[in-house]
Amino acid sequence: MTATKITIEATVNATPAKVWECWTEPAHITKWNFASDDWCCPHATNDLRTGGKYSARMEAKDGSFGFDFEVIYDEVVPMQRIAYTMLDGRAAVVSFEEAGGATKVTTTFDAEAQNPVEMQRDGWQAILNNFKKYTEA
Repeated sequence: MTATKITIEATVNATPAKVWECWTEPAHITKWNFASDDWCCPHATNDLRTGGKYSARMEAKDGSFGFDFEVIYDEVVPMQRIAYTMLDGRAAVVSFEEAGGATKVTTTFDAEAQNPVEMQRDGWQAILNNFKKYTEA
């Protein structure tokens, strides 16, 4: 069975170097890696290399729910592309493209089977929007 692909994107008003730094460094990741203000990302680790592991904890600020998001990198091309596989076997690709002084960030990922596609798209887009807001501040 072929997985449904979901694509989200945002154009960030920052250089590719700044976008790359904010996307990949744990000290930044913990500041933007959540979909709404009532959630947080208390810790993240990132071994940014092919075969390396990324891990981030996302949880509700009231402690009612949380989960770890972990991936293994399949490809890392600095300031251009990151491909990874989530622990459940789904794949994702993030591309970074210079766009007239800004950076277009596009993520395409395999949908999971538990939640509607629209819910998954909205959730991942909300996190990307939070990344944009943090990086542009």
